Amino acid sequence: MANGKKKKSKKKVIIFSALGVLVAAIIVVAILGSSRKEIVSVQTEKVVKRTITQSVTATGTLDPEFKVTITPEVAGEIVELPVKEGQYVKKGDLLVKIRQDAYLAQVEQSEASLKSAEANLSMSKAQLDKVTSDYKRAKELHAKNLESDADLEASKSSYLSAQGSFQAAQAQVSQTEASLKVQKDQLSKTTIYSPMNGVVSQLNVQLGDRVLGSLYNVGTNMMTVSDLKSMLAVVDVDENDVVLLSVGDTARIKIDAFGDKVFRGIVYQIGNTAISTGTGTQEQVVNFEVKLKFIDFDPGFKPGMSCNADIETKTLHNVLSVPIQSVTARNSMGGMQQQGNEENNENTKKSKKKENVNKLQEIVFLANKGKAKSADVVTGISDDNYIQVKTGLKEGQVVISGPYKAISRDLHNGSDIRIENKGKMFSQNNK
Repeated sequence: MANGKKKKSKKKVIIFSALGVLVAAIIVVAILGSSRKEIVSVQTEKVVKRTITQSVTATGTLDPEFKVTITPEVAGEIVELPVKEGQYVKKGDLLVKIRQDAYLAQVEQSEASLKSAEANLSMSKAQLDKVTSDYKRAKELHAKNLESDADLEASKSSYLSAQGSFQAAQAQVSQTEASLKVQKDQLSKTTIYSPMNGVVSQLNVQLGDRVLGSLYNVGTNMMTVSDLKSMLAVVDVDENDVVLLSVGDTARIKIDAFGDKVFRGIVYQIGNTAISTGTGTQEQVVNFEVKLKFIDFDPGFKPGMSCNADIETKTLHNVLSVPIQSVTARNSMGGMQQQGNEENNENTKKSKKKENVNKLQEIVFLANKGKAKSADVVTGISDDNYIQVKTGLKEGQVVISGPYKAISRDLHNGSDIRIENKGKMFSQNNK
């Protein structure tokens, strides 16, 4: 029995000893794990001099440089439409003819009125001639005391009346002639001819349709004649980017229908009036219309084709640059604190604190002996991949270029890093 008790006691000692060792091991591992420093894996690139071209990207459609929208000035039914959409026409070719019956009747009515007015004028002229002769004879007789004053006054009155009737008849003739001219002009506008050489790029009516004239209303848009040999890319540029553009800037234009083919163009015209969409909402967008003239022309261009343009606004050669993702912005909380009595500086402290919280400083992280070292920089123009660094860096320095999450959030001045470039892992002591 004594031996059994000894064996049990020995087992308990062994078990408790093992548990003690296990607990100690767990505590040691926890302490070592908690003291282990976090190492951030990064990629790097050297600061080198490059040529950087700043560009503005915009989208839009193709549009002819020269086009005319055909709108009738008179209303009526289309009785002739000898053209089709896509048809080439020459200047002076018949495009459309509107029924003339009502306009012919108005011309004939005006012509009849003119004949009546001319006949009335002839009668008034004959009457005036007779009264003028009588008045002259009355004045001669009165001079010889052979005509009384009353007879002379009566003759003069008849003369003046006849003269007024004649002038009224003249005015009636002039008025009728003007009316006839208007009616003939209206009649001539029932036949519309092409004002230019081009293609009927859009046809909105068909034979038998009734159209509205533009004399008193918004006329019917019947068709568009376009010169497809001279095309423009009309794109919308954001209000923040349009100030960077100048007439003559080079553009690289891609048209959806032509795949990846790039066409050259230049900035031809920059709009002065903003085009706003979504006004009064959070989705409000303000753009300006910019016209790009093609240097490379393709006969397959069609009005309305979608396009994307990269407009080159500025090029700098041999400037220091880093990958664009290397630059991030952090709050700048440093600087000297205000000194002085509390009463004078209370408001200044509050405003300064708010300013410091909102103020952002552009920085990059340098790789230096396994550590990330922040450096304040001032940047300039950028292209799709690289950004100019005006101050803060020297050629040959190594900057951290990725990943984005590390640069924007994880890295701080003094963070431990491990450099991994193109599948190769470098010692964290590498520069």
